[in-house]
Amino acid sequence: MIDWGGPHGAVSRAEADKILGRRAVLKGLATGVLAQPWRGVLIHAADSLNLPTLAQAALIHVGPPAVLSGATSLALHGISAVADTTIQLSVPPEKRARSKPGLVVHRAEYQPADVLELKGLPVFSLDLALADHLCSGDDRTAFAGVDQAMAGLPDDHRQTLRKNVRDRLIDRRDRRGIHRAQMLLALATGKAESPPESILRLIVVEAGFPVPEAQLEITTVDGRRLYVLDIAWPELRIALEYDGFAAHEERHEHDAERDERMAGRGWVTIRATAVDLREPGRVLAELRDAFKLRSGHHACLERHHA
Repeated sequence: MIDWGGPHGAVSRAEADKILGRRAVLKGLATGVLAQPWRGVLIHAADSLNLPTLAQAALIHVGPPAVLSGATSLALHGISAVADTTIQLSVPPEKRARSKPGLVVHRAEYQPADVLELKGLPVFSLDLALADHLCSGDDRTAFAGVDQAMAGLPDDHRQTLRKNVRDRLIDRRDRRGIHRAQMLLALATGKAESPPESILRLIVVEAGFPVPEAQLEITTVDGRRLYVLDIAWPELRIALEYDGFAAHEERHEHDAERDERMAGRGWVTIRATAVDLREPGRVLAELRDAFKLRSGHHACLERHHA
């Protein structure tokens, strides 16, 4: 691999000509060793799907001032739920820059305090990037992203992040998507163990089911933890579990045994896979049946004890 000293492997065409020589650059492009994602910037072709490399290339192409924003900023913050090789960056309103294939340019007012450096790249702060993506990103990835950002935080830090994102939403001049963003932010708990679990929770809420609890602990009478349910409605004893493909294949017998034990405790367990995230009809139908059955049973118990 050609080493031209860039921190992420992107360099301007002029700098590449200076370092390698024009003939070597042309040869690299002709043989596919080098690639030009946007005019005036080169990268190693092997790095064409590397996010930091593409981010640096976009910054070189657009030129300062510019800051990585939206999904790109979140991915660089470590939010894997929004990983996307389409680069998003923001520039001041007066700057001349246009979106290109694989590069989306936003015009936005921002302050120096809104920008920090990650891996040598200028990005929006986490709270601002979350607010932007909640307003303009895909519902599912935006919700999974904010849920993942809250994951593992102490409760007070989680509430601080929620407040900071809410304040960013309130301060936005562009009011498009604000209502949706506030709804998604309020629904986030930071308890989901994976982005697919977050997406599954959003699917059932958007389908009209009551907001479920995430990561509900089932304990013995003496407080010993038995199980943790991905998604649950404890008052009706209905659980919704997400099975990743690999986990499902390896744990099928274990999960079946667990579901049987939970049934002995009065619980109905419905299982979902990645396929159900794309086509949730089966899961939603099973949930409706379970709710119909349990709601009727619950009402009978309430009349009995009245």
